Amino acid sequence: MNKLIYMVLAALIACTCALGRPAERHLASLEQETKPAEQLPSVDQILNRYVQALGGKAAIEKLTSMALTGTVEAQSAGLKGKAELIAHVPNKYLLKIDIDGLGAFTQAFDGSVGWAQDPINGIRDISGLELAQLKREADLHREVHLKETYTKLVVKGKEKVGTNDAFVVEGTLPEGGSEKLYFDTQSGLLLRTDAVTRSPQGEIPVQAYVEDYKEVNGVKIPATVRQVTSVLTSTIKFTDIKANVDVDQSRFGKPKGQ
Repeated sequence: MNKLIYMVLAALIACTCALGRPAERHLASLEQETKPAEQLPSVDQILNRYVQALGGKAAIEKLTSMALTGTVEAQSAGLKGKAELIAHVPNKYLLKIDIDGLGAFTQAFDGSVGWAQDPINGIRDISGLELAQLKREADLHREVHLKETYTKLVVKGKEKVGTNDAFVVEGTLPEGGSEKLYFDTQSGLLLRTDAVTRSPQGEIPVQAYVEDYKEVNGVKIPATVRQVTSVLTSTIKFTDIKANVDVDQSRFGKPKGQ
């Protein structure tokens, strides 16, 4: 049971936002090759349209902080609880998942140090590939920095995401490996990401669907993040989303004495 819980929380905590960072299909579609398409837009065209669809570069860069609260559920595992995400420019980040009957699972980056805490293993430092992933998530203006996030971006084709057509962009990560980003051909918004979540339990392929965009301070923010691993589907729904609010900076820091 502990291993299952950790896999659920690794998917929930390490793959957000946006972050990220989808219907249970045992991730077979992660291995599918996208079919070549003619007259595809360029990477720059897709990314520029995405930024504009969100509200524009200027509006995104005016965001100084975010505070989101809501619920989390992994129905097939019988897990549910509360979710909280806070972020502050330029790169401070905390995600807390409090599971009913189990306790709180927290992952944070204070601008230089990454750490995690849970009721099973206590507190630990985050390093290596897991830290590299966390740093990317901690960038509050990540949407306008995608070309700097990846060492290479390639338009791979067009695929269906649910009933929507999406342009597929594959990004090569600085530490190796790649991720796929699916952008709606009509709205320009991000619909899904395919990535690998790294945790002490190993690497977990995750499909993350970002849904139900809400406009906050002129920027569209996905209120629902639905994630699928080979084990289960989990969903975070943010019911309260606030921008440019005061944030207690001490919350990003590793607990003292640990």
